[in-house]
Amino acid sequence: MSRPLRVALVSEHASPLAALGAVDAGGQNVHVAALALALERRGLEVAVHTRRDDPALPDRVAMGDRVRVEHVDAGPARALPKDTLLPHMHDFARALLRSWSARPPDVVHAHFWMSGQASLTAARALGIPVVQTFHALGVVKRRHQGARDTSPPERPSIERSVVRRVDRIVATCQDEVAELEALGADPTRVSVVPCGVDLELFQPTGPVWPPRRRGHRLVAVGRMVERKGFADAVRAIAMVPGAELLIAGGPERAALWTDPEARRLGAVAEHEGVAGRVELIGRVGRDRVSALLRSADAVVCVPWYEPFGIVPLEAMACGVPVVASAVGGMLDTVVDGGTGVLVPPRSPDRLAAALGDLLASPGRRARMGAAGVRRVRRLYHWDRVAELTLDSYAAALETARERAGSEAG
Repeated sequence: MSRPLRVALVSEHASPLAALGAVDAGGQNVHVAALALALERRGLEVAVHTRRDDPALPDRVAMGDRVRVEHVDAGPARALPKDTLLPHMHDFARALLRSWSARPPDVVHAHFWMSGQASLTAARALGIPVVQTFHALGVVKRRHQGARDTSPPERPSIERSVVRRVDRIVATCQDEVAELEALGADPTRVSVVPCGVDLELFQPTGPVWPPRRRGHRLVAVGRMVERKGFADAVRAIAMVPGAELLIAGGPERAALWTDPEARRLGAVAEHEGVAGRVELIGRVGRDRVSALLRSADAVVCVPWYEPFGIVPLEAMACGVPVVASAVGGMLDTVVDGGTGVLVPPRSPDRLAAALGDLLASPGRRARMGAAGVRRVRRLYHWDRVAELTLDSYAAALETARERAGSEAG
């Protein structure tokens, strides 16, 4: 092909331009933004399609010389919870079809289940192959959240349909592969490609968050939602004397009182008698997260479940050991006893024991931190992720050619 390969990344709710830390803004936003720029470095032309959630947004925003973000009109132009977006996916798909009819991409890469549904609707009409990354699966979410799961009831059946119809599935970890196969995925059409980390932004040297008030500092970063396990970290701190816990996420600090999960965490801290050692610092700008991580003796990542989890990689890149739940992608990324410690989810007692042992051993923390830096630089830089993703695009193009040949025959 004489021109650059054109790829359309579709991320209906997770804009690569969004501020992180809100309920529906997290790892997927980071992933899509970083992947788009990494693909550009490999010579591709990239368009990212995301739903317009503000009437003031321009139709197109340049992220790089060959990367643009296109805001798609689908539903009201205001922020909506992602679990309410399904009724607007028909309009989203029609907008994709108009865009791609005028300038067709060579490959579509859908991110999240609703993006997959809309992408298939538009791409199949034009014969464009579709690659799918789910980032999270509804069946897993329902397993862990039960009645608290706010996903639309149609989600499981739509995910099964997407699994069967796309040309390639990119799983972000080994744990996800078995879940996909249970949904009917052909294992020969599944690739495992991890998320990556920005090694220029996240590194062991650089600015450090303001000095700690206690002897040891623990840091947790993520969306302010119950499943992230922040309450378990607060309960564990009650059993780790002399340590403070900083939790970053949610709205700006001045508006934390408006966030139900932040208020709940404050109540948990009061009940456990550690309100003076737990600090909710609200949303932290992307450019300041590394300074926060570098200030920690250990980073705590203990969600109930986690499709991948970027924060452990960011902490490891900063040379900080991680204490993480033994779930999802963290089973791949965190080497238990090597770059951190894995503990069962929803187990404050086990978490407290692991933290106590780690904080008591500066030498062990230093060895784990150094090992984490080496591991991330070898396996999780975005250029490697982009190269592996390109392999999946090539496989999808081949599948599409075989399908076209079969239909022609």
